[in-house]
Amino acid sequence: MILLKNILVATDFSDASEAALTYGRDLARSFDGTLHVLHVAENILARLGTDTYLTVLPDLQRDVEEAARQRLEALLGDEDRTMHHAKPVIRTSSATTAAAIVGYAKEERIDLIVMGTHGRGAVAHFLTGSVAERVVRTAPCPVLTVRHPEHEFVVPDALVAVTRA
Repeated sequence: MILLKNILVATDFSDASEAALTYGRDLARSFDGTLHVLHVAENILARLGTDTYLTVLPDLQRDVEEAARQRLEALLGDEDRTMHHAKPVIRTSSATTAAAIVGYAKEERIDLIVMGTHGRGAVAHFLTGSVAERVVRTAPCPVLTVRHPEHEFVVPDALVAVTRA
């Protein structure tokens, strides 16, 4: 028997991430699990380097994280908070986005990670790699990757009821 009590959706607020959130919500509902929604905020200090004016960076980092928190809160409705016991989480990574996702999955004993994938071209993939690919290789649990737009398995509940009748 498969038990999915802790489901993590990693989001970068893209269309592919929204599709992954749809899958995560449905899985959390089906398994009566907790939905963790994680966004890894950009680490401004790591991007700009230590030579930048250090007095400005803490405020700038706080602004980046607050903007991400607001977007994350906007993604989650009342149903997410009550039915799925949704936990919105913002992390700032000093390493890579993939490492932050995998680290959170280990800390919280996540049963399944759901994340979108952008389907970059071959050259871009070769040069930059893929966060989803790195998560798949290093995650402590199964990873469901969702491409958008592609074949959708999640259908509205009303449609399911009609097709079964």
